[in-house]
Amino acid sequence: TITIMSVTEELLRNAEEYKKLFNKGHLPLPPAKHIAILACMDARLNVYGLLGLQEGDAHVIRNAGGVVTAGDLRSLAISQRLLGTKEIVLIHHTDCGMLTFTDDAFKEQICQEVGQKPAWAAEAFSNIEADVKQSINRIKNDPFIPIKASIRGFVYDVYTGGLTEVL
Repeated sequence: TITIMSVTEELLRNAEEYKKLFNKGHLPLPPAKHIAILACMDARLNVYGLLGLQEGDAHVIRNAGGVVTAGDLRSLAISQRLLGTKEIVLIHHTDCGMLTFTDDAFKEQICQEVGQKPAWAAEAFSNIEADVKQSINRIKNDPFIPIKASIRGFVYDVYTGGLTEVL
């Protein structure tokens, strides 16, 4: 009999190997570089590799599209107010799945399947740069995020590995 290992089982085995070599228990709770990064959850975007980060360097928050939502504002406020981050970087990317649908169509599809629409919005977008700017403005307009001097947004190119600032 051939046993097929689930991806989760494979990851748990990897975690056991990681634990054997683990030497990062001394890292402090606040991130060493005092920065929070909000990026899309796309598997092609390796935030640590792209930015040269190591464990303990930054708070990395990920979601669908890298869109700033209420939950992300909460995380950024905690990051700044309780854990000392002073800079925020947003990273969207080319060829994003959020460009491929509309919120209304997505909610309707879910409604057809489960009989009700979700209370949340997917926040799909049709223009990457415009969404980066909107996300920056959401942070700047949030009264609970105290440090707004360094909020920058970027688009990562999934084909070239390049990072372009949205001004």
